Amino acid sequence: MMAKLLDVGAFDVYFTPIQMKKNRPATKLSVLGNPQARELLTKIILAETSTVGVRYQTWQRTIMKRHFIVVQTAFGPVHLKVASYGDLEKKTPEYADCARLAQAANIPLMTVYQAALAAAGQTSKEK
Repeated sequence: MMAKLLDVGAFDVYFTPIQMKKNRPATKLSVLGNPQARELLTKIILAETSTVGVRYQTWQRTIMKRHFIVVQTAFGPVHLKVASYGDLEKKTPEYADCARLAQAANIPLMTVYQAALAAAGQTSKEK
């Protein structure tokens, strides 16, 4: 169900263990999505779960502008997501790239992650 919801455009899907009335254990499904996709997301939830109802909430959000760059590390190239908002900027190495390179080199993932961040710092200084 998570894959189906993400495939049709949900921004995020997550599960939270909760206790229902009479102390029954349950799992709360949370789906973040575009309000225009509400009907489609609801249909998938009702079809794929045992629930007979869906609650909705509307939230406001601010999104940082994002783009990707590629940095070279001693282990290979890593994509970095660069997010900005005004004068704020964050660079985050892509997990899949770091995991793949760490596995290939038989080293800890954090070693590749830190190398990518170091390369990102070098890239910023060169600009």
